[in-house]
Amino acid sequence: MRLAEIIELRPVPAAGLLATLTRRCPLSCAHCSTSSGPRGEDTPAEALRRFVGGFTPADRPEVLMLTGGEPLLRPALVADLAALAASAGTRTSVLSGMFFAADGRVPARILSALRHVAHFSASIDVFHEREVPRAGVFRAMHRIRESGIAVSFHVAGTAADDAYLADITASIRTEFDDQAAVLVNHIRPVGRAAGWAAARTVPLRGGEAPSPPRGAASGSPTAMPPAPCAMAAWPTVAFDGTVAACCNQRVVDGRPVPEHLRLGHIAHDDWAAIRRRCVESPVLRTIRTAGVGSCTDCRGLARRPAALDAAERSGSRPAAGAMDMLGARLQHDAGAASLLRRYGSDRYAPLVLLGGPGDGEDSS
Repeated sequence: MRLAEIIELRPVPAAGLLATLTRRCPLSCAHCSTSSGPRGEDTPAEALRRFVGGFTPADRPEVLMLTGGEPLLRPALVADLAALAASAGTRTSVLSGMFFAADGRVPARILSALRHVAHFSASIDVFHEREVPRAGVFRAMHRIRESGIAVSFHVAGTAADDAYLADITASIRTEFDDQAAVLVNHIRPVGRAAGWAAARTVPLRGGEAPSPPRGAASGSPTAMPPAPCAMAAWPTVAFDGTVAACCNQRVVDGRPVPEHLRLGHIAHDDWAAIRRRCVESPVLRTIRTAGVGSCTDCRGLARRPAALDAAERSGSRPAAGAMDMLGARLQHDAGAASLLRRYGSDRYAPLVLLGGPGDGEDSS
């Protein structure tokens, strides 16, 4: 499964599920949006197995994205969830910080965990490279690719003109002969980066918005008018089993989750119920089709009863569901690079098309 296929599905309500497996990570990257560390919480394993085991061929997400923290600290759980998802027809993607790859080897337990995985992404940037050398990451990614899994890279830099971004993207393209897609984000002041990144980064259009498929970019609100929000389309399982309608890190980590963004909990809700709430919520329909301003505005809707009521009314209109689906289809058909021009790095957006046939856009 190519990265572009995953990104194209990102605006489609309930086409994917993001699942946090843990907030633990052996790395301590200064820009980590999740503030993960050695002693973070683990998401309840049995609840995750039960939830993913509830997928059916007739009612399932197209994509299950496993993330963290570092999901491969729980390789047996990755293997179980990917196998359960595959039995229903759902494809699994894993995003890793490559903690295991300093010497370029891929431990047997990791390769075994990936046997049912359709896509594997490695995070690499100037912060990761301080702990896991580039050469080791590249060698490990070749090994994973040789096992039959499509691979890609998630790269972060301070801005479009960051010299590191030019260097690392050129290095990846050369090393993998343009057969590995690259998703480029700009670092935002959230998580561990909150204390230092604000003065070095630029806000995204439309306010703080995470970059798909994982919330690695969150910026400051801007004065831009509201725009449809594709990030309110995929349910996100947080570290404690809460399911949110948004992957913005402040929503995923904050408690309580704003009620209009809370879809349920994997301990007592199944996928069918979560999907139904995601697709049919009038407020979420309004957010996806019209937007509500910045992410800060969205999180604060509960403190603005009139605005929340207006969103509820707008999303309850007879044509609201059809408009929601039409908007999702238009964004899907526009292609992955188009979406990343809104949520990632405009300059590097075409690199998501590497690795196979794209949507006709130039990937140079």
